[in-house]
Amino acid sequence: MQELHDAPLAPLTTFRLGGPATRLLTATTDAEVVAAVAEADASGTPLLIIGGGSNLVIGDKGFDGTALRIATKGFTLSGTSLELAAGEVWTDAVARTVEAGLAGIECLAGIPGSAGATPIQNVGAYGQEVSSTITEVVAYDRHTRETVTLPNAECSFSYRHSRFKAEPDRFVVLRVRFALEEAGGLSAPLAYPETARAMGVEQGERVAASAARETVLKLRAGKGMVLDPDDHDTWSAGSFFTNPILDEAAFQDFLARVHERLGPDVTPPAFPAGDGRTKTSAAWLIDRAGFTKGYGSGPARISTKHTLALTNRGEATTEDLLALAREVVAGVHATFGVTLVNEPVTVGVAL
Repeated sequence: MQELHDAPLAPLTTFRLGGPATRLLTATTDAEVVAAVAEADASGTPLLIIGGGSNLVIGDKGFDGTALRIATKGFTLSGTSLELAAGEVWTDAVARTVEAGLAGIECLAGIPGSAGATPIQNVGAYGQEVSSTITEVVAYDRHTRETVTLPNAECSFSYRHSRFKAEPDRFVVLRVRFALEEAGGLSAPLAYPETARAMGVEQGERVAASAARETVLKLRAGKGMVLDPDDHDTWSAGSFFTNPILDEAAFQDFLARVHERLGPDVTPPAFPAGDGRTKTSAAWLIDRAGFTKGYGSGPARISTKHTLALTNRGEATTEDLLALAREVVAGVHATFGVTLVNEPVTVGVAL
């Protein structure tokens, strides 16, 4: 295992922000991951797990403890069954499944980060979520000090959430297993209206999986959601806020505020979220509260391509980013009575 001391963490994140770690370990095998975690736990050393760094906001003071970067490799495809090591680059794995003619994760192309992070956030985009194809997650259980295999039903998946996110100090994901679909090279039925429109087909139709992947990559790139070191709009964590899910009373209060502020004919985005709840759009809230694309005058600003992305324009600090995030949260709440929740994990700081 590679070991560094007083190691910069900013280069390991897509924000390119954050101070150093007291110690940085890079593990390339599952055994090394388990050994590093067990050692930290036994000694009482604070531990930070880093995969692709696409969902991390690390404080400017850094991390006083051991940062463990998971760089394991492993892509095993047997028929329609896929197993990925946690350190595999997610978007590369998606490309390989499409090349194999399999459907199920093609619309998750271009999402930065590692495979091991996907079940934690229940990563989703353009009508697909990993929870619909994950069969099992192999993880090291820090409570029982053993490697366990959790079937899908025990992962407690929900919108951008899972058991792993609910118990952040318990499980370290080692491998993720998926059941994909053999559809003769076609995609899964297109569930997202924007994707279907971009491809000139009806929602629910199938298209070539490769074409669906390419379309999603183009849509994401147009929003600054495909990593490009030369494009500061991609120096972000993607969507910084999750879409709010409101109960009936909260949604009615929200509607009243929308009509009061914007007029009785304005209808905000609204999607059924089960149990009488409604999901609305964080991007719509941010934009209608006055935080438009490119908002900000400092080194941290809203993306010029997408209002959901907060970006580092090159010289930002984490505090610059958090100041912008707090301004957006306060503005949206004051305007619509809805409290936005950050999607990235914060380390050593809080919104």
